[in-house]
Amino acid sequence: MRTLDFDYHLPSELIAQNPAEPRDGSRLLVLNRTNGRLEHRVFRDLPEHLRPGDLLVANRSRVIPARLMGVKESMGSAVEMLLLRPTAGAGDVGVWDVLLKPARRLKPGTKVTFGQGELVAMVLSSNELGVRTVRLESSEPLDRVVDRLGHAPLPPYITQYSGDPERYQTVYAETRGSAAAPTAGLHFTPELMDRIREMGVGISFVTLHIGIDTFRPVQEEDPTEHPMHREYYEVPEEAAREITMAKREGRRVIAVGTTTVRVLESAATQGNPASMVAGSGWTQLFIYPGYRFNVVDALVTNFHIPRSTLVMLVSALAGRERLLTAYREAVEQGYRFYSFGDAMLVV
Repeated sequence: MRTLDFDYHLPSELIAQNPAEPRDGSRLLVLNRTNGRLEHRVFRDLPEHLRPGDLLVANRSRVIPARLMGVKESMGSAVEMLLLRPTAGAGDVGVWDVLLKPARRLKPGTKVTFGQGELVAMVLSSNELGVRTVRLESSEPLDRVVDRLGHAPLPPYITQYSGDPERYQTVYAETRGSAAAPTAGLHFTPELMDRIREMGVGISFVTLHIGIDTFRPVQEEDPTEHPMHREYYEVPEEAAREITMAKREGRRVIAVGTTTVRVLESAATQGNPASMVAGSGWTQLFIYPGYRFNVVDALVTNFHIPRSTLVMLVSALAGRERLLTAYREAVEQGYRFYSFGDAMLVV
């Protein structure tokens, strides 16, 4: 297996710059992973591919306005900071992992101020992936400062969007903490979710706070040498109970998004896929072809960046050749790609 095996050609004009209106008006490419059959639908048709007893599981993490513009205290030069995650054990204001620009000029000991000085970041260290660890000091609760000073952390390939930041949130987003949206969930509307529930399909929620590393292409020739990022997740008691019951009764568990897949597979009891463990923790689970799924039976997802860990994860479920065939079909049919793009259903 090589990283090159997960590459594909994408014309730049197919990178979506704006979300579909309405949300469930995006296109939906249905891939049958058993026979490779492809079907072109619209996302609001999703209920036609579900059946009573299915359980949809979605990530309710909410994106924080994590992009902040400040100045280097000693020079007055502009600095951009992207909040990724608090380090283990950090409180509301404490030690965070971040991305900084321009990175080369921001060595340990550098101070960056934001707003009128109500937020200060002291650079503590950096790692080989370019992530900086900073100590944040604030005159008020961090959430309040970030909400006032921050901007939506849209991916760098979205350069033309200036609409409502809430369109980069799912309608069920609840728990703050992500530096990027769980984009497979952007297609759901409250009305569509009501239709799904009315037909006897359950909907459960877990949380995984997404870091920007999720979207980075794998640089190593051998993907198994890729240093997988870690992300914080939570599985509530109710969700663990519902997922466990679905697996024991032989009902399908359908993950909404690759982040949900990582939660479910991380929280499954080793050797006993019919037992989901409630609780929280950090996951560095890297799923690629050859992985044996314990919980997930089907997947709602978007179209992902070439050579990314996300393409590898979906390939593990769908089969690499079938997935790349589906991607080629999507390109030929003019589907919209990436965060604001169209969706796939792998069943």
